[in-house]
Parts: sequence; structure tokens; C-alpha cells
Amino acid sequence: MIRKAFVMTVHPDKHDEYKKRHNEIWPQMVKEMHKFGASNYSIFLDKDTNKLFGYVEIEDEEKWSDFAKTDINQKWWKFMAPVMETHPDNSPVSVELKEVFHME
Repeated sequence: MIRKAFVMTVHPDKHDEYKKRHNEIWPQMVKEMHKFGASNYSIFLDKDTNKLFGYVEIEDEEKWSDFAKTDINQKWWKFMAPVMETHPDNSPVSVELKEVFHME
């Protein structure tokens, strides 16, 4: 497994909506993420800074990057764009974090 961590930003007045949308995540979205090798996916919120910390385990970088191109992911990005910082293509503004320590 490859561990990936990243930071995104939710709009200050959209914390509850962001959580609601993820609590109601589409079953087909979850199924597709699994199909592209994702598991153990979590997102945490720092309310003081509006920062989201994401963590996901993937099987393969190339396979996971192909997920971004799927219709369901494009639809999800569009759905989530009103509640968070995004690029013009609706992809989340995201900063990948480099792992500096891991303990098993």
C-alpha cells in the first residue's frame, strides 16, 4: 500500500455542508474509488484554519491518478466545488504532503 496525505481548504461557512455531503457520499463513488485501488480514506477538518487533511491508501499511483478522469469523479468535483477551494476544472486545490515518519 502507498500512503498519501494532502491538505485542501473548505469555505469558512461550509463546514457543515462539506461534512453532510461526505456523510451522504454516493455509493457508486465509493465503489469506483475501491475499483481504482483506494482504501482507508479519511478526511479531517481544522475548523480554525478551514483546512482539510486527507489520508488515503492506494495500490498504485498511476491507477489512482486515472480515477480523476472518471465521469463519477468529475461529477463529484462539480458537486463539491461550491463548498471548497477548487481549480477552474472543479478539482480541489490540494497540496500533497510528504511522509516524514511512519510507525507500525
